[in-house]
Amino acid sequence: MLDRGRREFLGIIGAAAAWPLAVRAQQQATSMIGFVSSRAPGESAGVVAAFRRGLGEAGFVEGQNLAIAFRWAEGRYDRLPALAAELVNLRVAVLFAAGGPPSALAAKEATSTIPVVFSAVSDPVRLGLVPSLNRPGGNVTGMSFLNSELVAKSAQLLKETVPAAAAIGFLVNPSGPSAEIYVKEAPAAARALGIQIPVLNASTEHHLDEAFASLGKLDAGGLVVPAEPFFDSQRERIVSLAAQHAVPMISNLQLRRLRAGRTAGRYFFGMTVGMAGNGGNRDG
Repeated sequence: MLDRGRREFLGIIGAAAAWPLAVRAQQQATSMIGFVSSRAPGESAGVVAAFRRGLGEAGFVEGQNLAIAFRWAEGRYDRLPALAAELVNLRVAVLFAAGGPPSALAAKEATSTIPVVFSAVSDPVRLGLVPSLNRPGGNVTGMSFLNSELVAKSAQLLKETVPAAAAIGFLVNPSGPSAEIYVKEAPAAARALGIQIPVLNASTEHHLDEAFASLGKLDAGGLVVPAEPFFDSQRERIVSLAAQHAVPMISNLQLRRLRAGRTAGRYFFGMTVGMAGNGGNRDG
């Protein structure tokens, strides 16, 4: 279930995706918008509902003056280029990219003429989506949380929470386009804090199990989980593993409504600090 802030954000994104439709609506009774996502439809019901609401507030209602063509990669990022190309071939008026950087980059590569609107992309300039935040230019626009700039801060916050930690693990999905950004920032954060920050790769459920199991061998006193579509889709598993291995975790996954074992969630600079251990449950 989406929290209010995220619902409002996606409503705004839906409204933003509607502006190119206004021009097309002058030429034809029904416009089509393409929706491509790196996620699965089952986990995206709240996203789609908020998106439709934003479009409706802009005057576009599915089944009346709007059609939406959905394409889902279901976690398989390699499928995204073909899915985005399918939508372009349908001659959609707008191509909306949900599910983070993988979808946004695939949409950009698929067309240089159809307007592309992305959501939840960290640092679109470094990813090559736009040349500038102030002047994005071209056919691509959207919103950014600049999550990559919070990597050092998240490690610092976790270090303050667990001051005895000599190492803090950093979870990365190597198949995601943001991985290179996160990996480059990890050594600088480690030097600044005077600790080790080993990078743990995980792109499947099995890899997640292995990553958490390796924390003990690395003597890691905590784990940072950055923004990533796959990690968010596996948030219940990640919280459960953090509780199972009794490891403090900081992330910006949507964890407000999740509890696994003796895990407590607290929000911190837009992030969640999950303290897994022997303490009692505390609602933040």
